[in-house]
Amino acid sequence: MAEAKTQITGVDPADFIEGVEPEKKREEAKVLDAMFRKVTGEIPKMWGPSIIGYGAFRTTYASGRDVHWLRSGFSPRKAKHSLYLMGGYCDEVAGKRRDELLERLGKYSTGKSCLYINKLADVDMEVLEELLRNDWKAMARAYPE
Repeated sequence: MAEAKTQITGVDPADFIEGVEPEKKREEAKVLDAMFRKVTGEIPKMWGPSIIGYGAFRTTYASGRDVHWLRSGFSPRKAKHSLYLMGGYCDEVAGKRRDELLERLGKYSTGKSCLYINKLADVDMEVLEELLRNDWKAMARAYPE
């Protein structure tokens, strides 16, 4: 079975953040990094060239594909911050709580398991932190270490 193409690298996340452009995105990436560290208690690692990940888990898909992936993380992209929050899809309780929090979050969009935020001023940071905490706990229940 082929390895996933996005793997942990040896790049220091702090060095990556220092290179984020524009400057406003860089400053917001520092805020997100501090929030993720606070909630997860994890030291981040770079996954591929642009994803900052906190923790990891392994799972096997129904297809038999073995996956090693970050528990949570974000990528400070030029247009939007992409937050990787899979926990809300792990169980019904976490999903319901995620939906309640998203109603109060502010301006955002979503993808399969990503939350996209243009700029942090668009969202309620306390709600974002609670969303991250809800997600982290759900991942811990679904994929205990």
